[in-house]
Amino acid sequence: MSGRFFDRGAIRFKPLAERKNKVQAPRDLVLPSQPGKPLPASSTRTLRELAGRIKAARSSGRSVVCAFGAHTIKNGLGPVLTALMEKGWLTHLATNGAGIIHDWEIAFQGATSEDVRENVARGEFGIWEETGKYLNLAILVGAYQGLGYGQSVGALIANQGLEIPRADELRSSMPRLLQEAPDRAASGADLLCALEAQDIPAGFMEIPHPFNQLSVQAAARALSVPFTGHPSIGHDIIYAHPLNSGAAVGRAAARDFLSFADSVSRLEDGVYLSVGSAVMSPMIFEKAFSMAQNVALQSGAPIRNHYIAVVDIAQSPWDWQRDREPPADNPAYYLRFCKTFARMGGTMRYLTADNRDFFLSLLHALS
Repeated sequence: MSGRFFDRGAIRFKPLAERKNKVQAPRDLVLPSQPGKPLPASSTRTLRELAGRIKAARSSGRSVVCAFGAHTIKNGLGPVLTALMEKGWLTHLATNGAGIIHDWEIAFQGATSEDVRENVARGEFGIWEETGKYLNLAILVGAYQGLGYGQSVGALIANQGLEIPRADELRSSMPRLLQEAPDRAASGADLLCALEAQDIPAGFMEIPHPFNQLSVQAAARALSVPFTGHPSIGHDIIYAHPLNSGAAVGRAAARDFLSFADSVSRLEDGVYLSVGSAVMSPMIFEKAFSMAQNVALQSGAPIRNHYIAVVDIAQSPWDWQRDREPPADNPAYYLRFCKTFARMGGTMRYLTADNRDFFLSLLHALS
C-alpha cells in the first residue's frame, strides 16, 4: 500500500523581493570596531581564559572550531565572524540550515528574517521562489561536484551563479560513472531529474549577489576555512520548493559532517566553541568527538586536553565546574545539552552572554 505525499508543485511561490524582512544590511550589522556591552564579572574571567586558550591553540596549529545557531547571523554578526577568520583565530565554522539560509539571503538581497507567525497564517512562510530555487539548485550542483552543503552555497555566492551541465552529457556519462564513481553517478541522476522536471536550461545561470562581501560563507571560502552546514530534514524553508532533493541534501551534509569530524579530531590542545545552539551543536559534536576519540585511542593518543566553551543567553543554574550532573528539573533539551558537554572531558566552561556581546568581546580580547 503506497502512502500519500504532499504535492509541492501545487504551491504558489512569491518573489523574495515582496517579503518584509526584519533584518536589513548594513543597518543591523555588527562591525568589528563596535564595543560590546560589558559582560558580568564571572563571564569576563571566563572570556580571558578562553582567549588565552585560543591563542595557545593557534600557536601550536590546533583546531578552534566554532559552532553557532542561526541567530548569530540574524543578529548581524557576519562581519565579526569574518574578522575572527581573517585574523586566524577560527579554523572551522559550523551552523544549522537556517544559518546557511540567512547568510545567503543577506548576500543576495541585503536582508533576511521574515515574520513567521504572520506569514504562516497567510500560507506564505518560507514560500519564496529565489531562496528555494537557488539554494536547492546550488546543493544539487554541489553534490554532483563533490562539494559539501556549506561549500555548495559558498560557491554559489562567490561565483555569482551556477554552471548547469547539459542533460545529454549527464545521461551519457552515467555508464562510465557507475563503474568509476557510483556516488557521482547517483548525484548526477538526482541533478538530471531535477533539471528536467523544472525545465532548467544548461549553461551558466547568472545569479547576482550584490552584497556578497557581507557573506560569512563567501569569506570562509576565500580564506579556505571550512564552513559546514548541518541541516535537519524539514527544518528549513527550502524543503517547501519542488527542487528540493533529500538525496542531494544528504550527500552534501554528510560530507560536511565528516569535515567537521576531521576538525574535531585535532582538538587536543584545541578549543570548541558552542554559541547559541542547544540542539545542533551538542548533537553533532558528541558523535564527531566519539568517532575521533575512537581513532585516537587506537594510536594510544586520546583527546584529553581540549577546551569547551558553551555560550548561551540563558542563565545556567548548574555549577559546571563542581556538579557532575545538572539538576533533573531542567528542560529536557537543556539537560541533554549540559550532559553532552560535561562528559567530553577536558576543560569546560559555560558563559552567559548575548552572542553580539560575546563575539565582540572575544574579538577585542584576542586583539
